[in-house]
Amino acid sequence: MATTRIGLDRLPPAARAAFEKHTGTLLTVKETTEGFNSEIAARVTSTTGTWHIKGLRTDHPRAWTQRRESNVAPFLTGLAPTLHWHVETAGWDLLGFEALDGHHADYAPNSPDLPEVAALLRRLGETPCPDIELRHAEQRLERYAARPADLRHFAGPHLLHTDLNNTNVLVDDYAPQGDRARLVDWAWATRGAAWLDAGYWVIWLIAAGHTPASAEHWATKIPSWHTAPTEGITAFAAATANIWSEISKADPNPWTMRLATASEAWHAYRMSH
Repeated sequence: MATTRIGLDRLPPAARAAFEKHTGTLLTVKETTEGFNSEIAARVTSTTGTWHIKGLRTDHPRAWTQRRESNVAPFLTGLAPTLHWHVETAGWDLLGFEALDGHHADYAPNSPDLPEVAALLRRLGETPCPDIELRHAEQRLERYAARPADLRHFAGPHLLHTDLNNTNVLVDDYAPQGDRARLVDWAWATRGAAWLDAGYWVIWLIAAGHTPASAEHWATKIPSWHTAPTEGITAFAAATANIWSEISKADPNPWTMRLATASEAWHAYRMSH
């Protein structure tokens, strides 16, 4: 469920003063509308540079996502924007990231962004999973798997992002080819089987207009996908169809319905092959 967004100007003066120790005086503030996890989300310029600030009240039910992002950030070089500071004061938890230039990835068939996203997921697959507290994929999928035995397919020691919404991928057209994409919003970072992020990408590709076969073709660009057992992929498709069915019923809107339709189409495709 989306979190209600508020403006940076609604922060207590003490919280603003705390982060301005890092940024200097703000010159411009542009609130951002993408993303669902933050109460505060803004791109700001200051006397020292440009920043992306995101935050939640410390008593917010998902305040833990701020700590998760702060803990994982040091291990994401070349994958995500750099976290420069973390402030917790006056009832607010605030993160200050480098502000990336670029556009949200286009997942449509034939998009020039698709090879960049595949390259990003390959880099993620080569990144060691840090020894920090992370949810386990088999725990997150436990309620949704068709059979308890399916959960063994999802377990593993690899670092996963798990939220491959195209708005979480920024592509910089001016960066070197093959290194243009970055993943933002690591609140749902997870430890699990290496191929799962390619699986999460498949669902978003179908939602963007790919056939299930085309989406799986792009997944094959990720080496870890080739390690996935056929029955494991099918079990994951079943679990994600159950997840998006639940989400779309609890919060029916065009995008949740689109993901529910896409995940069900993938599951049907897996069952027919």
